[in-house]
Amino acid sequence: MTRARFVVRGRVQGVNFRAAAVREATAHGLTGCIWNTDDDAVELVAEGDANALASLERWLAHGPSLARVERVERTDLGGVRRYQDFSIAYAAPE
Repeated sequence: MTRARFVVRGRVQGVNFRAAAVREATAHGLTGCIWNTDDDAVELVAEGDANALASLERWLAHGPSLARVERVERTDLGGVRRYQDFSIAYAAPE
């Protein structure tokens, strides 16, 4: 199991990015959480198979059709599985 945090920058809020990302992550069997940040980015933590995380990262680079992604920042995380599903949060989880 691999865990990673992604920060997606560009026009990613108000374009259904979080809901589309949940569908994409779930389709790859990933668990995690996604939320909007105060600086107009979207941040998420995803857990699962390394290949599935790589697929999600590729999808994040373009997102849904109305998004205009400028960049995706990835930080690999250690630790144990924290999530049972993939959900939208309205603030950064603690």
